[in-house]
Amino acid sequence: MPEISRFLGIVITMYFRDHSPPHFHVAYNEYKALVEIQTLNVLEGELPAKLRGLVEEWAEQHREELLQNWESMRTKKTFSKIKPLV
Repeated sequence: MPEISRFLGIVITMYFRDHSPPHFHVAYNEYKALVEIQTLNVLEGELPAKLRGLVEEWAEQHREELLQNWESMRTKKTFSKIKPLV
């Protein structure tokens, strides 16, 4: 599973040819979650409020890049790294 971004100990990944809706995976210590790109809703798993806020802030800044990666990974099997939260 390719690592798309990493910041503050948070690892963001995506699977090649993953199921819809477009989403990314978040891992931080014992927490894991799937987050929908469009709505930023947690589809599976759990994130503490502070961690979820950081992930949402990052995803809002990079939503278009996340969607481009989603499509590219499903069709071309390629991806691009996305800058961490600053």
